[in-house]
Amino acid sequence: MSVVKVVEILAESTEGWEDATQKAVMQTSKTVKNITSVYVKDFQGIVEDNKIVKYRVNVKISFIVD
Repeated sequence: MSVVKVVEILAESTEGWEDATQKAVMQTSKTVKNITSVYVKDFQGIVEDNKIVKYRVNVKISFIVD
């Protein structure tokens, strides 16, 4: 039987929500092994001069505990 742990991460990008999500996974993978999934919980956009300038995500990353 596997044990799965979930961590909640906030990430930001100037490129888009998908890039912000990828950054969350890449940064988390530097200290967490066996990542199995990512769940995007919330999206947020920061607007300046009627344009989105920052994309933010709140994600839950799941990984198998050894």
